[in-house]
Amino acid sequence: MRHVRAVVLLMLMVRWSGSAVACDVCAVYTATELRESRTGFRIGVGEQFTRFARLQDDGHEIDNPGEYLNSSITQLLVGYDFLPRFGLQLNVPIITRDYRRLENERLVRGNETGFGDLSLLGVVRPFSWVNEDVVLRTTLFGGLKLPSGDPDRIGEELEEDAAPAADDAHGLSRQAHGGVQHGAVSGIHGHDLALGSGSVDGVIGGGAFASWRRAFMSASLQYSIRTEGSFNYRYANELHWLVSAGAYALLEPEYSLALQAVASGAYKGNDVLDGSSLDDTRIAFVFLGPGVSFTWKTSLGAEIMADLPVSRDNTGVQIVPSYRIRGGVTWHF
Repeated sequence: MRHVRAVVLLMLMVRWSGSAVACDVCAVYTATELRESRTGFRIGVGEQFTRFARLQDDGHEIDNPGEYLNSSITQLLVGYDFLPRFGLQLNVPIITRDYRRLENERLVRGNETGFGDLSLLGVVRPFSWVNEDVVLRTTLFGGLKLPSGDPDRIGEELEEDAAPAADDAHGLSRQAHGGVQHGAVSGIHGHDLALGSGSVDGVIGGGAFASWRRAFMSASLQYSIRTEGSFNYRYANELHWLVSAGAYALLEPEYSLALQAVASGAYKGNDVLDGSSLDDTRIAFVFLGPGVSFTWKTSLGAEIMADLPVSRDNTGVQIVPSYRIRGGVTWHF
């Protein structure tokens, strides 16, 4: 019985999903841990789909003329555990963004698809303890996000930055994605559509998992330290967090099925362009939703979650999430 619990209960879920368009690229999906003492390769895929259809100005909902953004982030991962308590993981994101936004007072459809910024992480498991009824475990990770994604869309911010003086002089409002807009401001920005940042960034984080019999809880944090990238643009540092609680509906020697409630969120400050802070980039979101996870033997792990926003704060005019669905599958050799 102790061996079964060591296999199916040691499930530290380090699940990161960005809340805004920019930060969902730098969020890192980490494989579900199925065991405590196994070395070797693991592969997996994580998927996050976010629907952005609510327009807000300084945290307050405003009329949406028909703008939306559907963001799909697929992360391919390859990991190798050299020791039971130490391993490396490479994440390669593939991004697809379909959108409709205001351009020159017209709604225009568009698409951005390609590779995002890959991440290389080191994973350390400093402490774990198991007995017949209790499991405790901690995980730490850190690494680098490398500039493999296309940052060209950030160039729109240069046009936006050049427009304010002319706008003020002629009584015009600045279009959020670049250029001058007579009237409404778009909530979909150039920095939202960029596939990469052009910067080398640091990623650190950790988590803890505890279970008693069939009940369990987990908590995780991830912090991204951003540097200046393409077009002298620096995305703000970001904090992602997650807390979940649940129970195992099925707990058998061959498989397990767990149900849980998940709260997650993110905070990002103001981005900086040419040394000046941008007033339409700060976000703070909180999500709540259910989650289901499944394991089979010591090899397969899968999970899926649905998140609904309960708090959405921002500066300036931004498109914000309406809902998101995320999940992943991993295989340990």
